[in-house]
Amino acid sequence: MNIYVGNLPKKTSEEAVRKLFESHGEVTEVKLIKDQFSGDLKGFGFITMPGKADAQKAIQEVNGMELEGRTLIVNEARPRKEKPGGGRNRGGGGYQGGGGRSRY
Repeated sequence: MNIYVGNLPKKTSEEAVRKLFESHGEVTEVKLIKDQFSGDLKGFGFITMPGKADAQKAIQEVNGMELEGRTLIVNEARPRKEKPGGGRNRGGGGYQGGGGRSRY
């Protein structure tokens, strides 16, 4: 089961988050989301636990718990929604003509 955890401290580690959830069952993956430019944590992440009962227990127990001065928000992760337009392409694309300076 995939679990969302939010309101994480910016300086926390994957190991600290793993220990928090391992007390409720097996954790197969911890992924803290980082800003792609600065490399700083964005304050949320995802935990994967193979046992659904353990995962649900962890959600109940860890939600509202404090980690390094921050109250955690924990719930079952929802599937990602596809963004219209297929990702990074934000309209346009290709040669539109006009604009710019001519070299000739």
